Amino acid sequence: MRLALDTNRYTDLCRGEAAVVETVELADEVWLPFVVVGELRAGFAVGRNGPRNESILRRFLMKPGVDVLYADDQTTHHYANLYRQLRRQGTPIPTNDLWIAALVLQHALALLARDAHFDHILQLARA
Repeated sequence: MRLALDTNRYTDLCRGEAAVVETVELADEVWLPFVVVGELRAGFAVGRNGPRNESILRRFLMKPGVDVLYADDQTTHHYANLYRQLRRQGTPIPTNDLWIAALVLQHALALLARDAHFDHILQLARA
């Protein structure tokens, strides 16, 4: 399985939540969308354990099969199509999550996330 982690599931992984740990361990590839990395670092910047959390993130990103997923021109087309779809459905989602979904669809990944609003994107594979 090729897996993308949302911010809340990365946090669950770090907390040792068994189901998340197992899913990540079974994945062939694990991707953190750049938006997730940004959200994590924003949290580190205002939290009490910023340097420690940054160190944990860096170690995670150095593991084989783990990498950051960046947006490109094609991502913007997926983003625009999802924006239109969700607007027509009357089910908008937060902008950062729209970027995450666009990247996941573009790269044919399964998304591991807790947020129920991702369920509004029927073509999005969920882990």
